[in-house]
Amino acid sequence: MKSNYYGLIMAGGRGTRFWPRSRRRTAKQVLRFMGERSLIQQTVDRLKPVLPPEKIWIVTNEFLRDEVVKQLPEVPARQILAEPAQRNTAPCIGLAAHILQSLDPSAVMGVFPADHYIAKPARYLRLVRAAFRSAAQGKIAVLGIQPRWAETGYGYIEFPRGTRAGAIEPERVLRFREKPDLKTAKRFVKAGNFYWNAGMFFWRTSVLLDALRRHRPQMATVLASLPPFQSRSFHAKLRETFPLCENISIDYAVLERAEGVVGIAADDIGWNDVGSWDAVYELMARDASANAARGETLLHDSSGNYVDAHGRLVALLGVKDLIVVDTPDALLIADRHRAQEVSALVKLLEKAGREDLL
Repeated sequence: MKSNYYGLIMAGGRGTRFWPRSRRRTAKQVLRFMGERSLIQQTVDRLKPVLPPEKIWIVTNEFLRDEVVKQLPEVPARQILAEPAQRNTAPCIGLAAHILQSLDPSAVMGVFPADHYIAKPARYLRLVRAAFRSAAQGKIAVLGIQPRWAETGYGYIEFPRGTRAGAIEPERVLRFREKPDLKTAKRFVKAGNFYWNAGMFFWRTSVLLDALRRHRPQMATVLASLPPFQSRSFHAKLRETFPLCENISIDYAVLERAEGVVGIAADDIGWNDVGSWDAVYELMARDASANAARGETLLHDSSGNYVDAHGRLVALLGVKDLIVVDTPDALLIADRHRAQEVSALVKLLEKAGREDLL
């Protein structure tokens, strides 16, 4: 670990595909799906060999900040910030870069999602260290995940043909590809040199801020107007100016425009973005009939089901491929293969004004 290495954990999402367990004040990243530690706690835990907690910064939202502070007492509370408004990943990352640059002009920053699961952390950290080394040399570095199927829900990173998965030497990134249709995704996987974009990026803060000035000057100007982080007026000025930033991802704002981006092509690190209840099901141990459960269940002539319920017995008879999630004020029953659509229910609740269930 180098003293000028820092980590930004982005934890501002709502996790609407995990309703009814995920709510504004208990969103996906602070929930426990595997083991006794929440997803954000696991993220901090696995980074510790490279980034001690005092080198980690977290940007979340105003609903979640208190819970994140509670769950991560090892991270200094002043380093857990709440965005005044949701403005996608580019303003979030730009804000963290501005802060770190003011505290340490030599800062090298890694960006990590708060809500992913990685089953092989030692192998993963080997790649993270390699990405940090590239960033320290002035490169913009990204981490690509070797695809296991033709996924249409992820963007792809195109590497040169012959790129070897698991090599720690960075390869030139040819270009970033948007989320493809199924036919294109199958072609990407067959080609062997397209990797999933997992949203993990590495750069010197000075390099990132220069790129924002070049490609997103309005955003750069807004961020540059903030006083130093130690200033008593910082948070008041942040509330005033941050909403003026445009709503745009770091991919569109910088990565797809920058030159000389390099990538580390990961092999099997056991990565899962835990994107839906079905993804949780896939991560869990299952019985002989492929059922997975958290809580007491009684299952007869039923297969492929996921049950998340506490405090009461859930009995299933003659059903298959269901998601059943029980909370004190809401019960979800869904087709497991339509798990990505759970967020549509949240939109209906918003339309109905059911703030009590959001």
